[in-house]
Amino acid sequence: MRTFANVQELKAAVGETFGPTEWRTVTQDQVNLFADATSDHQWIHVDVERAKEGPFGGTIAHGYLSLSLLPSFMFEMVEVRGIAMGVNYGLNKVRFPRPVLVGARIRAKGELSDVKGTPAGYLSNLKMTIEIEGEKRPACIAETLSLYVPAQ
Repeated sequence: MRTFANVQELKAAVGETFGPTEWRTVTQDQVNLFADATSDHQWIHVDVERAKEGPFGGTIAHGYLSLSLLPSFMFEMVEVRGIAMGVNYGLNKVRFPRPVLVGARIRAKGELSDVKGTPAGYLSNLKMTIEIEGEKRPACIAETLSLYVPAQ
């Protein structure tokens, strides 16, 4: 965990890398709950028996499930103090190069690409990569945009 006293310290860290986070195991329960939340019940995610005969040899996590874990991974890597709040602002260039098999362990690392002032606060761009244990290709690569609103 890297803690910054304020956004100016974060801005000075542009170009630095953070992480990796702790490993997490992706479970079938997580996948099923995500399927229920998004109404995406495609068999490659939720039908354990059918998926054994499928292209991946088992069920896989939704790509968007991996993507949805980015904020919690970020909380393990970076803390910015001296702000009223930080909010997810958006994403750039999201890719899912490798599926995550249920039971696999994943972790994340990040590289701070930019921090710039805006009328609403400071917008940071953190390029996040979710790694899969034992795999060369990552599960997800995404540029996450976070808006840090200064404390008044």
